[in-house]
Amino acid sequence: MKVAVVAEYYPRAGDPVLGIWAHRQAVAVRDLGAEIRVLVLYRPLPPLAAVRGLEIGKLLRAARQPTRTVIDGIDIRYVRYASPPRPWSYGAWGLWAAPSLALALRRLRREFAFELVHAHNAVPAGDAVRRAVPEVPLVVSVHGGDVYATSAGPAGSRAVRTTLAHARVVLANSAGTARRCAEHGARVTRVVHLGAPPAPAPAPDAAPAPAPAPTLVTVGHLVARKRHADVIAALARLRVPRPDLRYVIVGDGPEREPLRALAASLGVSDRVELRGQLPPEQAAACARSATVFVLPSVDEAFGVAYIEAMAGGVPAIGCRGEDGPEEIAAAGGGIVLVPRGDVDALTAQIELLLTDPDRRAALGREAAATVRRAFTWEQCGRDTIAAYAQAGGRLMQIGGLDLWQGGNTTA
Repeated sequence: MKVAVVAEYYPRAGDPVLGIWAHRQAVAVRDLGAEIRVLVLYRPLPPLAAVRGLEIGKLLRAARQPTRTVIDGIDIRYVRYASPPRPWSYGAWGLWAAPSLALALRRLRREFAFELVHAHNAVPAGDAVRRAVPEVPLVVSVHGGDVYATSAGPAGSRAVRTTLAHARVVLANSAGTARRCAEHGARVTRVVHLGAPPAPAPAPDAAPAPAPAPTLVTVGHLVARKRHADVIAALARLRVPRPDLRYVIVGDGPEREPLRALAASLGVSDRVELRGQLPPEQAAACARSATVFVLPSVDEAFGVAYIEAMAGGVPAIGCRGEDGPEEIAAAGGGIVLVPRGDVDALTAQIELLLTDPDRRAALGREAAATVRRAFTWEQCGRDTIAAYAQAGGRLMQIGGLDLWQGGNTTA
């Protein structure tokens, strides 16, 4: 099977972390026998904030993206297009990207006769695909934002609904996301969980590492909904009983300086480390070095960061009532859920896990087992190929299994 993947969020020269999950899913599918080519919708205009702030580095990175590259053996082409600034027009970006994408898909088809297109997110990628090649079977992956915010505005809402209704199959990263997709017009949905790579095994002759200071770690974009501020507040409340407790934040975004200011105002600047964005392997290693992984995020459709930490035997804390954390918790142990926005409950749960090393170790073992059982990239690849077979209207056999009938499907 030959598949063209179209994505807005995908690794690029200036941001090798962006959309890494989409790339890993493509690799997982390729490793199971599908042929994959990737087209990335690339808007070479920097964010409005970078222009206003004359951030020269971001301006230069936006201009230096090559038009073609290969990552992990997958051919990737960057399709340039222009559009108005995001705050005013994001829901319509598919319309702006469609002409360039149509040309790129026609060129690709001359050398690679793809049978379907897999778009990551309804807007702008799915919307651009349905406009560019409406006759080609379309699979759309929804990762949350499309159906949580409905792409912020009437135009975005229409684009999301039209695209989801047009798609042969919609892949949702959790059951909660699948329900939202159905509410927004999807005809057929399949739950396809993203995966986490296994933690590397320690070298057989490695000396035991000294016991580190207790450390909380969060990996995620620095935006308000991730609620890093709640963890800083909990850290301040634990200042007296846990004077050696540290908090490491991996990621970048608009909340970076507000978080730094909050730590200073609460007197814990010396215990909060903002490491910025790290390459995927380093970010995962940092998460797996934690005593406890903490991400009290809201509007969390799934949350790959949880399972990447859990894969290394680290217990995680998420929020009750969130689609992703609830689904991870339902798959097995290793993640503890607290009420959203409840700093008291978060503080108490952190203190409980720090105080009881036996419970923490047991949760860590359960965490690793949960990921091995339910959240591997191999399983993600198998479920994705099953969706491709369904969208293409034919059966596929891989490893002796009928993949059309596999996976979690609702109609």
